Amino acid sequence: MFKSLSLCFLIFPLLVTAQPKDTAKEVHLKNIQQLTFGGDNAEAYFSFDGKFLSFQTNNPKWGLKCDQIYNMNIKRAAKQMQTYQAQLISTGRGRTTCSYFMPGDKSILFASTHHYMDTCPATAPYNPKAKYVWPVYPEFDIFVSDLKGKVIKQLTDSMGYDAEATVSPKGDKIVFTSTRTGDLELYTMNIDGSGLKQITFGLGYDGGAFFSPDGKQLVFRASRPQTEEEIKEYKDLLSQGLVAPTNMEIYVVDTNGQNLRQITRLGKANWAPFFHPSGKKIIFSSNHASPRGYAFQLYMIDIDGSNLTKITDESNFNAFPMFSPNGKKLVWSSNRNNGGTRDTNLFIADWVD
Repeated sequence: MFKSLSLCFLIFPLLVTAQPKDTAKEVHLKNIQQLTFGGDNAEAYFSFDGKFLSFQTNNPKWGLKCDQIYNMNIKRAAKQMQTYQAQLISTGRGRTTCSYFMPGDKSILFASTHHYMDTCPATAPYNPKAKYVWPVYPEFDIFVSDLKGKVIKQLTDSMGYDAEATVSPKGDKIVFTSTRTGDLELYTMNIDGSGLKQITFGLGYDGGAFFSPDGKQLVFRASRPQTEEEIKEYKDLLSQGLVAPTNMEIYVVDTNGQNLRQITRLGKANWAPFFHPSGKKIIFSSNHASPRGYAFQLYMIDIDGSNLTKITDESNFNAFPMFSPNGKKLVWSSNRNNGGTRDTNLFIADWVD
């Protein structure tokens, strides 16, 4: 079964055998190119100028045992393919997740455990009979490194989960997820780490947030336990540093914490949302149409919850979509073209509205 890629948007257990190609249905994607080859590659996010991607990988060919952050030159990766070696941005110690370019494209933020440990944090062995859960490591804090991999600033500094940070297109704010109140809530802060503000307050896992193109809204995925049994399970797991991500929906909220509304009501796991360049639609990953919940495809939905459209139709895992700043490209992770292995790679395509 599938290993997890990240703590921002961890992969669900999947059957990863490649599916027959059906690209004729992927009408919004043109000139698809594969950018990575081997291991688990995820959460590739464009630089402000659209020429680079920050991403995380555990590619064993690069000597990695768990996720580290890299910076990719898109043109070189597309040309050199399997011989391309991206630039290491994180320290190579501990475990990292959730990178994003800072304004000016001279530095990259990411969450890391390296200040508490040199090695990868322990993970429970896979148990097919156990409930699927994600670890929420309390050692994660948010750091900023330059493009040569030198840590130049630490933005959070408290025991407890601080991760899943992304930057506003306006370059003025950062949003991230934290357990500092005892629950997994969204917070914003200024680009220098000042001006902390709590945005969400509902019980459940609020995470994976991104700003709208105008910087006025946030889109995120959230679990919302309702019954006494669900609430007890959520709190019990969180006390162990775990969450069960099998029931999540997409939400939008203004960056001041007002006007919270639920966008999807599809059931199962709806996650990894990102705003369409128009700001009027949201692209996301979902397994709602999969009878057993194994297959994740990309979908688009209007911000009012109407006009659900399927975007991908090849392989059984597609997630982490992000549009380039000019809206002409889409990058995402997929297990297509993996030769029946467990690899998940990065792909880029021209976007066709």
